[in-house]
Amino acid sequence: MSNQFKKEYIVVAQNASGRNMNVPLYRFIGEKPGPKVYIQSSIHGAEVQGNVVIYHLIQRLKQQPICGEVILVPNCNPVGTNIKAGEYTLGRFDPVNGTNWNRGYFYDESLIQEFAQSVQDDESVPQIKQRFRQQIKDILAEKLQESWGIGLAQRLNLKLQQLAFDADFVLDLHNGPVSTRHIYVPEYAQASATMFNIPHVILIPNKFAGALDEATFCPWWTLQTLLSDKRQKAVEFGVEAFTLEMGSQEVISFTDGEYDANSILSYLNAKGCLIESDIYPQTMRRVATYLKNYKVLYTQQGGMVEYLAKPGEMIKQGQPLAKLLNVDELDTPNATELILAQCDLIPILHFPSASILSGTQLYKCFTHYFEL
Repeated sequence: MSNQFKKEYIVVAQNASGRNMNVPLYRFIGEKPGPKVYIQSSIHGAEVQGNVVIYHLIQRLKQQPICGEVILVPNCNPVGTNIKAGEYTLGRFDPVNGTNWNRGYFYDESLIQEFAQSVQDDESVPQIKQRFRQQIKDILAEKLQESWGIGLAQRLNLKLQQLAFDADFVLDLHNGPVSTRHIYVPEYAQASATMFNIPHVILIPNKFAGALDEATFCPWWTLQTLLSDKRQKAVEFGVEAFTLEMGSQEVISFTDGEYDANSILSYLNAKGCLIESDIYPQTMRRVATYLKNYKVLYTQQGGMVEYLAKPGEMIKQGQPLAKLLNVDELDTPNATELILAQCDLIPILHFPSASILSGTQLYKCFTHYFEL
């Protein structure tokens, strides 16, 4: 048994010369029906490791039979990837409009409430899913044809969202500045966090903040809740979406990419996407925190900083996180200052540069964390 493989290209933008900017789309279709999976990488230009992960996934899926369909879109934002300033990639924001590349997806809660009212008592879950998907995709198509036009980032987002909203499982591959592996998981899908080989889990509420994972799971979560209340019994659509943060930006590692590909395959196997696979999650310590307890440590003053606490390291209250150097005070006892942990925490990522302004997001940290 083998998968059908197709390679396509989608136009995501045009450059100033009027030439199309294309990205490849790799599609694997199994001989048996099953879930649809959508995986993309590099919506932010400096976050390149996901492309290596997709490379390994493609090699594995050439051999591994699947049920349903897997769609992979690497380097989904070629505009962002090509925004360079010297040695650095500045591809986090649309250079024309200043919009975060991961904040232009569509969500309208009032539309979901109206749709829930239209659902008939005898309408099956598959029928509801099909009708709801088609309605959202029709709206996305209309927005892309807006007569007044839309911004560069939003156009890219809506084109990608058309693909993602058709899927049952959506994985958006990211990287932090200097970071350890972590994953954003909707609270209703907490059990799925243990299906990945990722040690740090952020549980997020049903609140849309613009990202692809939220644009996927928030509509289904909201609709599930409304219909469960309406029918007085649990309604589940089986749709999940995650943001996977796989280490630091601006670097790639083929070895780490293979690890993360196995992590994703273990999740897909647990969800019934793979046929006769022996890929299972590793036994490992996994710690989680709720999004409200994922804290940002801002600097009180500027200077030059040495990062003492490594991402993923457990730090006790009062232990040093960083050491700050003030070049205007090199001849006084005020030349250096230790920045101490406010509580027991796990630093997950830190700012990439040693030169910082006051108010810089120095660290992002787990607080009030617990084991899964």
